[in-house]
This record gives sequence, structure tokens and C-alpha cells, in this order.
Amino acid sequence: MAGNSFGTLFKLTTFGESHGKAIGGIIDGCPAGIELDFDFIQNELNRRKPGQSKIVTQRKEPDTVEFLSGIFENKTTGTPIAFVIYNTDQKSKDYSHIKDVYRPSHADYTYDQKYGIRDYRGGGRSSARETASRVVAGAVAKIVLKDIKITAYTSAVGNIQLEEDYNLYDFNQIEHNDVRCASPEKAAEMINLIKAVRKQGDTIGGVITCVIKNVPVGLGEPVFDKLHAQLGKAMLSINAVKGFEYGSGFEGTKLKGSEHNDLFNADGSTKTNRSGGVQGGISNGMDIYFKVAFKPVATLIQNQEALDNKGNLVEMQGKGRHDPCVVPRAVPIVEAMAALVLADFILLRRQESKEW
Repeated sequence: MAGNSFGTLFKLTTFGESHGKAIGGIIDGCPAGIELDFDFIQNELNRRKPGQSKIVTQRKEPDTVEFLSGIFENKTTGTPIAFVIYNTDQKSKDYSHIKDVYRPSHADYTYDQKYGIRDYRGGGRSSARETASRVVAGAVAKIVLKDIKITAYTSAVGNIQLEEDYNLYDFNQIEHNDVRCASPEKAAEMINLIKAVRKQGDTIGGVITCVIKNVPVGLGEPVFDKLHAQLGKAMLSINAVKGFEYGSGFEGTKLKGSEHNDLFNADGSTKTNRSGGVQGGISNGMDIYFKVAFKPVATLIQNQEALDNKGNLVEMQGKGRHDPCVVPRAVPIVEAMAALVLADFILLRRQESKEW
């Protein structure tokens, strides 16, 4: 299986399956001499881990990260940083009923057709549990990025959504509600909706908005490695993601050029920021902001028609512990992937200018 690595200079390779002994990763290319805050890294993992509230999966995993190499006296040595997160609360028997059945809208069918073998226990490698490794690497990347501030929050669940302008909200509110919404009032509505959907044995999707501040001018490599293109790739690699838009996004198509253009100030900043902090694929120093759309979780605790490996249409019902909405736990994953992209471009710029 190819495609297990992400990044060019700051590179992450992940390994492991949802119901295997452990998951983990190797970070290659992290500069030497970076002092790591292990409490911060663990806290980032805690934001993603299962069982943290009543509106997420009740799988109980401590998700404690153990670093194996690349660190001496709390500082990076410049060598590969290996880490592992042990799985402790697998209930593989919950998946025995789908051993020979392909769940609708899952990777079951495509994995079996491509590789001729599939780990049906929680989806194996296709499980979103793999993203815990991304969060560890993203936390290290955030430390490398220093003053660049990456903040994501839930901006929609179903039809309940926040206003587009992120400046209207207090980001300090995000971690004070179970859905990680920047508006306490909307958060309460979202939580009630998720609970109602869960009670029906169903699931629901949502949107995460991400804002990146203090980005220097000049990150991004035209033509094929544009900054927004790499951010899009990063977000679309996350499980359940169905869409990515930055800046004015699809709404910008409704404007005329005279309405959409970001006019300059004398210092090079712009009066508006419909470009989303990226012009010509290169950061322009303004805030980068984008939205990521997540589909409803495919596993339903209700009867659905499915296909078995003999070509028969059968009826099945999902079992086990699943998120009724992935968005609350996906917030730190979005931040982590954004951090990996920016760390890569920061190191590339240093390499080009020989600023080490």
C-alpha cells in the first residue's frame, strides 16, 4: 500500500490499524534544537480522542503518545522522530457481522477489490483512528511554527450554521463546549441536534472553519505546489471530508470582479480578504481561512441494504461505538494537517534562503 506519507521536507509517515496493537508515525525532517512541550502535544491528542463527551463515540482510549526516537533532553535532534500510540479498547467482535459484507459508503468494497484482502475490524487502515498520528505530528509542527496561530472550530452541523465572518466570534469559547463551536448559543443547538440524530440511530455531517494568523508573505510554490492546493490536499485526505474551499470560495462566484478584488493598502496588506490570504498560490500576509465539509458518518445503527462478497444484496445494521457526527473530534485534525502544510513550506523557504 502506497500513500502513507505526507509532506516534502517536514514529512509524516503513519502506520497501524484501528484494531491492531498500536498506531503511530515517523516525523522526518524536523529541525534540530526544537524544544518540545509534551503536555501540549498530549493535550492536542486529548482533543481528538474518543469518549471525551456524550456526543462522540464511547470507545475509551487514553491515546497516550510515547516517543521512541529523535529527542534528547526534550529537544529534537534532527533525526527521525518515531512515536507510538497503543490501542487498548478494541472490541473487534462488534465487527464480526460484516466480515463478509461491504458497508455502504465505506472503504470496505474498494479495499477488498484493490488489495484482495481487508481488515474488517473497524475498517483497519481506513479507520479515522489513523488520524491520531496526524495530530501528534501536527502538534510538533505547531511548535516549529512558533507565532503562526492555527484555530479551527465547528461552523455548521446539519442546517445549523454560523455567520461566515469569523471575526464575529470569540475563539476562546471553542474549547468550552462539546461540539467545539465558536458560538455558545449555536453550540447548544448543534449538541441537541446531534443527540436527536443519535437517538434515531442516524448520523449527521457538518463544516469546520479554520483560520491561520501571522502567516508570513511568500509561502507557496507555483505552479503545482500552490499553498492553497496543498491545504486542499491535506484536508481532503482526512476521513469523511467531502469538500474544501478557501477565501470567498463558492460564494465568490456570485460577485463581479469589481466587487471581489482585494484592493491594496500602502503597506501591501489588503482592505478586504476575499483571497483568503493566498494570491497566485503564495501567502500574502493576510489571514488564511478555509472551510472543510464533512459527510455524515457512514455507519448507522439502523437497517440498511448492503452487498456481501458473493454479490448478494443483504440487510445489515451497524454495531459498535461510532460518532453520530465526526466534526467535534475533527477540529484538532484540521488544525494538525494545516500545521503540517505550513511547516513544510516554512522549511522550504528557509532552505531557499539558507536561513537555518
